[in-house]
Amino acid sequence: MADLKMPELNSVTIAGNLTKDPVFRQTNNGTPVVNFSVASNRRYRDSKEQWQEDVCYVGVVAWNKLAESCRDKLKKGNAVLVEGELQSRTFKTEKGDSKTIVEIKARRIQFLNKRAGEGHMHDEPTTFEDDSFEKHLSPEDTALLEGDAKQQK
Repeated sequence: MADLKMPELNSVTIAGNLTKDPVFRQTNNGTPVVNFSVASNRRYRDSKEQWQEDVCYVGVVAWNKLAESCRDKLKKGNAVLVEGELQSRTFKTEKGDSKTIVEIKARRIQFLNKRAGEGHMHDEPTTFEDDSFEKHLSPEDTALLEGDAKQQK
C-alpha cells in the first residue's frame, strides 16, 4: 500500500472584538509588528435548553503594512475578521522561565466596524492583507532566511 501523507494545512478564521488596544513595535531591523487579542463569543444551549455563552480569547500577530494598518485603524472593542495560520513561539519570562504560546499569524484582517469619514458613515468593512513575501515561503526557506540573517549579525 502506498504511503499516505497528511496534507499540510494550517488555516484559521475568527471573528471577534479586540480586548485591548493593539501593541505596535518594530523589530531590530525596523520591521513593523503588532499584537492584539480577539474575544470570540459562542452561544449554545446547555442540557437544560438554556442559552449559555462561552468566550474564546485568541492572540493575533500581524507584520509589515498589515501591522501599520492595525496600528492606525484598530482600538479596544473594534470588531475584526482575522484570517491566518496558527503559529507557536517560545520566549523567556522576566523570571527566566520558558513560555510557549499559540497565536494567529494574520494574513488578512477585515475591519468590521463602521467608520466615520467625510460627514457620513461607511457601511462596507475595510480589508487589509499581509503584503510580505514571507507568506509564500516554505518552512525550510524561512529557516534558511532566518539562519542567513543571524549569520550576518
